[in-house]
Amino acid sequence: MPGSMTRKSCAIYTTGFVCAHLLIVGIAMEVTLTERGQVFESWKNPPPSYLEYYFFNVTNPEVFMAGGKASVKQIGPYTYRVHNSRENVTFLENGTKVYALNPKTFVFVPEKSVGDPQVDIVRTVNMPLVTIMNKLKSSSFFLRSVFAIYINRLDIKLFMTRTVHEVLWGFKDPLLTKLHSTKPEVDEYFGLMWKKNDAHEGESVSHNGEQNYLDYVKIDMWNVLREMSWSSSNQSNGTYGTVFHPLTNVNESLYIFAAELCRFIHLAYVEDVEVKGIQAYRFAPRGNVLTSPQNNPANPTNCVPAGECLGTGVLKVREGAPIAVSFPHFYQADPAYINAIDGLNPNKEEHETYLDLQPMTGVPIRACKRAQLNMILKRVPGFPKTRNIAETIFPIMFVNEMATIDDEPAAQMRSLLSLILRKT
Repeated sequence: MPGSMTRKSCAIYTTGFVCAHLLIVGIAMEVTLTERGQVFESWKNPPPSYLEYYFFNVTNPEVFMAGGKASVKQIGPYTYRVHNSRENVTFLENGTKVYALNPKTFVFVPEKSVGDPQVDIVRTVNMPLVTIMNKLKSSSFFLRSVFAIYINRLDIKLFMTRTVHEVLWGFKDPLLTKLHSTKPEVDEYFGLMWKKNDAHEGESVSHNGEQNYLDYVKIDMWNVLREMSWSSSNQSNGTYGTVFHPLTNVNESLYIFAAELCRFIHLAYVEDVEVKGIQAYRFAPRGNVLTSPQNNPANPTNCVPAGECLGTGVLKVREGAPIAVSFPHFYQADPAYINAIDGLNPNKEEHETYLDLQPMTGVPIRACKRAQLNMILKRVPGFPKTRNIAETIFPIMFVNEMATIDDEPAAQMRSLLSLILRKT
């Protein structure tokens, strides 16, 4: 660690830490990301995590179509080992920033799953149909009526029945295929993870921590844009969640970039925990992360377009799309969303997102990221299929991404921490 950085660190942490302590930490671990550094390889090729997919199977679509309450049954998990790596790594601005592509590879893990995704069936919202109807709602009534007649001829319904694999990784949709014949730019295939296996989720530029160790691996730009989404809270002040700066304290807010949301999620200290004999701080999302904009002005995406606001616990992903995200089973959401669907059971143990961070090193030793995808269903004039339905934030599926430090790295960290403590 350069001397100037050590002095700066001491100036910041005048309470609870001493310069001798910081010097030992600086010797024991790196707080800058360099190509020849010891942490570079682990940053470039982090250990894999596990991603569990849970789906909400709709058991009574006819009742919902007639204006009643939908009932769902959770199925899953369907588990995939996720390999994250960074490619085309290039150091910029005299080595103070680093550019990288961020590809992901998903491998199905049958022993951690409930069944075979290529065999198991799920009935869910026909997402291509709902998306197209949403795009046509501002078109003329005549055009909507003609389109409604056409989908009736094709016998396309508001709910579709597909294999789990098809919903995740893609299938040739008859409606999209017809649109493709007149608009080649429209993809014939649809899937929640269509074209996302063996593909990069974005390009990023991150700080290497040389100018300020508090900026260690913080994202400066993602997909060449400094400002993420529409949210005023989306300034580039977070990491991917795989590592943070050393000497994290309980008064900090941690920001993690969620590429699927194109935004940062902030977490606050909750409690002290222990993982494999390592003391850690647990951080979890603040209570206002998904609150309504009336209570949290940093969430303007809940009211896009203007006047069409969502309540606490759900967040619109992007303008013009009938998609909203939440925590699983609408955990911490307005009870109205939970009560609108039978079969939901939100609870902290199964549905909370959290990160257990070893504060001295800034290394997460256990993490669990959970998020739910929902479709916004409402009546659309000109489409008789929607005539009787109640406006509903309809759950589609949720993901549970987990990672825990392996036994060998845990033993190494315990030894490192013991050495540091003995010398302070």
